[in-house]
This record gives sequence, C-alpha cells and structure tokens, in this order.
Amino acid sequence: MPAEDSRDLYAILGVSRDASQEEIKKAYRKLVRKHHPDANPGDPGAEERFKKINLAYEVLQDPQKRAAYDRYGTIGDAPPGGGPFGGFGPFGDIFGDLFDSFFGHGHASGGPTRGENLEMNLSITLGEAFKGVSREIIVPKLETCARCGGSGAEPGSEVRSCPFCHGSGQVETQQRTPFGTFVSVSPCPECGGTGRKIEKTCSNCGGSGKVRTKQTVEVKIPRGVDTGTRLRIAGEGREGVHGGPPGDLFITVKVEGHPLFERDRDDLHTRLDLQFPQVVLGASVEVPTLEEPETIDIPPGTPGGKTFRVRGKGMPRLRGSGRGDLYAHVFIGVPKNLSEKERALIEALAQEMGVPVQPAGLLDRFKQLFS
Repeated sequence: MPAEDSRDLYAILGVSRDASQEEIKKAYRKLVRKHHPDANPGDPGAEERFKKINLAYEVLQDPQKRAAYDRYGTIGDAPPGGGPFGGFGPFGDIFGDLFDSFFGHGHASGGPTRGENLEMNLSITLGEAFKGVSREIIVPKLETCARCGGSGAEPGSEVRSCPFCHGSGQVETQQRTPFGTFVSVSPCPECGGTGRKIEKTCSNCGGSGKVRTKQTVEVKIPRGVDTGTRLRIAGEGREGVHGGPPGDLFITVKVEGHPLFERDRDDLHTRLDLQFPQVVLGASVEVPTLEEPETIDIPPGTPGGKTFRVRGKGMPRLRGSGRGDLYAHVFIGVPKNLSEKERALIEALAQEMGVPVQPAGLLDRFKQLFS
C-alpha cells in the first residue's frame, strides 16, 4: 500500500479529490482484496490498514458525508466530538455494494420500513361478477401495542443496550468464497435487530410491540372480473415499521360455477333444450341470460348441436367497453313416455315419410294405458 497521510481519506484510497464515485469504488475493491487481514496473516499492521480503508470508503462513498469531509479537510481537522464522522459505530457491511448480488444480503436499517403486503382469496358468484359487488371482509392485522407504544417493554421497566451486538442491532459473520473471505452483516439474533434488551416485556404484546387485531375492509369488485383476477387495496396491509407506510392488501378473486352458464373469458355458453316439432317446424323460443331472457328464432330443420350466437349478452369486459357474447347450443329432447295418441301420430308420420319404426305391441299398449 502506498504511503499516505493517515488523516487524508483520498490518500488512503489512492484517489484524487475530484475522483468519481465509480473510481472510489474501484479503488476500494482493489485495496480490500489486497489488505484484508485474512490475506495477510503474518502482518500485524494489516488489521489497522484494513480499518482505515473501510473508514475512508464509508465516508467517501456517501455524498453527504463526503461533502462534510471536504469542508473540514482531514479527520483530524474535524470539529471536537467527531464532527460529521462521530458516532460511526461498527463499520457495517463493508462489502455490501460489492457482494450483495452474490449473497443476497441487504443493509440492516433502523429507518422507516414499509409494511408487508397481505394476500387473501375471495369467492363470488357469476351474477356478482356480472354486475359488480361490494364485499366487507375481515382482515387480520398487526398494530402497534397501545400499552407499550411499540417498544415491547412493560411501562416503567428498563430498556438496555443489547450486550451481544453492543446496541448496533447487527452482527458480522465471515464467509469464505472463491473471491476470498468476506464479511456480511445480519440482524442480531439476541435483540432481533433493535439493539435493545428489555428488562421486562410488555404484558399486552409479549415484547413484540405489536398486537393482533381484525379490521373490516370494504372491497369493491368491478364488473367483469374472472377467476384469478388480482385486486389491490392500497394501504390495507401490515403496519409500517418506525413510521414507514403500510403495505397493501391483494385480493385474488374466484368466480363460482353457475347451473346454466359456462364461462369462456368474456363469453357465456348455455344449453338450449328443444323438442322435435320445434326443430322440424321452427319456433320462437327464449334463451336464458344473466338479465332478462332473450327471444330467438329457430328456423325449420334445425339439427341437434346447432349453436346460436346472441351478441352482447355475455360478460362485461373488465378492461375496455362492451360485453362478450352468449352461445346457445341446441339439444333435441326425445320423449320417453308417449301417450297412445302421441304414438299413433308419430307412427302415422313415420309411415308417411316411409321411415321404418317398431310398432307398439299389445303389451306396450297395455302398459301405456296404466302408466
């Protein structure tokens, strides 16, 4: 490592005072690899140099700290009490910017943190999906304990600095990788990252600072939703930490089946049962819809399996205007129990058409009389 003024942070990193953030980061990475104590086991001064490198980078990589340092000059020229550099405490995750992408570690922070999102499922009928509906649902929540104000401590009890992490809320661990040995930072397991140890936990929340509650939330389901539609209700998730904003509530919709209709996105399909004379001679019949029945004309000679399309009688489109269509599929009903007169008429028709049929025997006629 080149000689440098031990108070000059730029000299420690070997960069000029007008160096860019990228140049500072590049120089820091190079020095870290070279001067890590594990890479210099026989050098008693390696640890001290390593601390200086980290302190220099901690200041110069932060625009506000760097501006304050440039104003006061070197560390030794800072105002009494450490000036802008006082109270740094532990160096933190000195490899955060470089190795977060490898290990997935985030920087621990005691600042405001956004609350967690909540996920819930909601079942509605096809009719409700057609019209839209408002539902009130019960949402489980975690809210700040009113007894302790979120501190987790019984009122009047002492709250001390955590002896395990010395109040930092963080612990450092070493990890050996192909790049060398690196230090990662994680929340302290003793205090959960708070940096505090509570003498007597709150009798209401058990020391968590949160209590479980239930809240009624109105959910407005728009017209045209389908199974799998995900709705977002802003601000109805978990409460934020340290004054952070709450998370959101996400509702996943499930549309229940219907006895008359099958849904295909914005279209509906239904069964249209017709009798033999209707499909032979033609007829005007009513088709069920999710509103009033719709009358359609059945032309003479309509075969079974024929599909009639009724435009604009399907589901409302969730995104965009208009509606899907309704498809009515023809099924021809075959009567099973004929009266003697009905059978005679059909036999006469079959004879007229030259269609061979099985004539009713005496036993069949006898059964018909008493059926």
